[in-house]
Amino acid sequence: MIRTQISLTEEDYAAARAEAERLGISLAELLRRSLRTLLPTDADKPWMRYAGLVESGDADASRHIDELVYGHKD
Repeated sequence: MIRTQISLTEEDYAAARAEAERLGISLAELLRRSLRTLLPTDADKPWMRYAGLVESGDADASRHIDELVYGHKD
């Protein structure tokens, strides 16, 4: 594991410490988990960037996921 240092405002630090305490984890673990939710996990699955974030209003959107993500259907 690589050790790093960041600077936070007093407000962000207090909020992060309170959330970590609420979850029963360390501040470092809270920050690691937060980063994992923001960083891509698998370059071979670009659609994962949209998981839970895209709402097209189309009830059949899952049928044309290739068009939504890639702009075309194979």
